[in-house]
Amino acid sequence: MTDRVRAAVFSILAPVTGKKFRGLDLYAGSGALGIEALSRDAEWVDFVEQEPRYCAIIKQNLQKVGFSQKSHVYCCSTAKALSFLKEKYDIVFMDPPYADRSINQAAEQLAASNAINNESLVVISHASRVPLQDIYDGLSRIKEKKYGDTCISIYQKQTLGKGG
Repeated sequence: MTDRVRAAVFSILAPVTGKKFRGLDLYAGSGALGIEALSRDAEWVDFVEQEPRYCAIIKQNLQKVGFSQKSHVYCCSTAKALSFLKEKYDIVFMDPPYADRSINQAAEQLAASNAINNESLVVISHASRVPLQDIYDGLSRIKEKKYGDTCISIYQKQTLGKGG
């Protein structure tokens, strides 16, 4: 994700990031999204990255900026992490490799996981030529923004009205 798009994402999320929140950075890469979240008052961020060399880079970056005590790096696939993470996150970032066609499967797995609840926001970065569904197991798209060939889709669980 470019700096410009990352800045736009956090501009959209400003109402949420003004208070303490827990974040999950899936497909973390260098950890830039999660580290940005920590710099904006996240109380904790879990990073998930399957490439060991990037896991080491995330850990180095966290140490450099002093956020090692407010984070954990899981060096495994997103699918594996979603199978064991039990924490509820306020914001989940998914920034998979560009044009990754498995993004729909990952979004479906996230929607069905224990990682999100009705207040969680899910931010997915994807190529505009790789369209996402409007709904994944009750997780509904509430906003979409395009920045060149990059799309940012924001999702939230649908809340069902209480029956009477």
